[in-house]
Amino acid sequence: MEKRRVVVTGIGAVSPLGNDAASTWESMKQGRSGIGLIESMDTTDYSVKIGGEVKDFDHQPYFANPKDARRMDRYAHLCIAAAQMALTDSGLNECDHLDRNRVGVMLGSGIGGLGTLEQNHTSLLQKSPSRVSPFTIPMMISNIASGVFSMEHGFGGPNMAIVTACATSNHSIGEAWRMIKFGDADAFVAGGSEAAIYPMGVAGFGNMKALSTRNDEPTRASRPFDCGRDGFVMGEGAGVVVLEELEHAKKRGATILAELTGYGLSADAYHLTSPHPEGSGAARCMDMALKHAGRNPEEVQYVNAHGTSTPQGDICETKAIKKSFGPWAKEGLVVSSTKSMTGHLLGAAGGIEILACINALREGVIPPTINLEDQDPECDLDYCANTAREIEVKAALSNSFGFGGHNASLLVEKF
Repeated sequence: MEKRRVVVTGIGAVSPLGNDAASTWESMKQGRSGIGLIESMDTTDYSVKIGGEVKDFDHQPYFANPKDARRMDRYAHLCIAAAQMALTDSGLNECDHLDRNRVGVMLGSGIGGLGTLEQNHTSLLQKSPSRVSPFTIPMMISNIASGVFSMEHGFGGPNMAIVTACATSNHSIGEAWRMIKFGDADAFVAGGSEAAIYPMGVAGFGNMKALSTRNDEPTRASRPFDCGRDGFVMGEGAGVVVLEELEHAKKRGATILAELTGYGLSADAYHLTSPHPEGSGAARCMDMALKHAGRNPEEVQYVNAHGTSTPQGDICETKAIKKSFGPWAKEGLVVSSTKSMTGHLLGAAGGIEILACINALREGVIPPTINLEDQDPECDLDYCANTAREIEVKAALSNSFGFGGHNASLLVEKF
């Protein structure tokens, strides 16, 4: 098991910063915000009027059969598109001798088809039960994008959809890594998607006081580690990678983007929505990723923080990083939160943020934490404030922590 190494050979993304991986990364480097006033719904009666929406995106080119697209929720449209981009980027589908029964798919969503649920519930109440679409259930369940993508490409390997709220993408990528190492597959298409900017999503998160209400300054609303932060900004999108066993990738001449060397997971076992106040669960998660990779803290240059811009969450993650990395947390580690630009993509967050880590390795550029103007004294690390930084990055860690106390960390390294 330990001899099977796992590498990344493809990346796909759809985000508030761009409709592909390249434009998303370019916007990150430039410190651009993808947050604006919500345009997809009427927010007149809502306390929250801002979000990170995907703009001007056409999902049709990513579906061979237009009928299939009509029978899928927006979260699945975004997911299938990002997965297809990652697959194309990897060149895996062009391999002449590919054993498709050794290719797995692990595409999850924290919430699933919320838009489909809302629309059909309205039809049920305002019209009649007969007006509920017969496709309601397959459209709204969180595993359908994973299933459809495997059908589209004949991938008969392990197929699952993990649902761990905002840790979904990291868990999906991590468990795919584990299955490849264990020998259950040679390659995986893995990541996550979310499309929850709908009345129920905005009202639900808003009424629990989780969201920023800085409606008059949308681009400055997501401000991790800043004294003025007042909650996260909801975003939508999808992030997907193609993982392969190293020898499998080398044999077909694949371009190797990075090596995935560590994966950690833990539970806070503490509270429904709040992180452990001392960050103990998150620290154990990071410790496990480092242990799996066989790395000391000093060998990691960059942490892409969960960094949601919530008052308590940012402090708890800072404590966790200091607990896990010890003196190196202040002596040499650079941390940033790309959620300052994308907002919080919930189940898709880790899929977009592993993109940031991989490109930091490849280009030697750490994307910034924008809007960090008055740093919270309790958040006392180097958060790469406001401007990208050029440094050599050999290893980068991505954190994702979800409601329910679900924690997942991924460690990627230069190959």
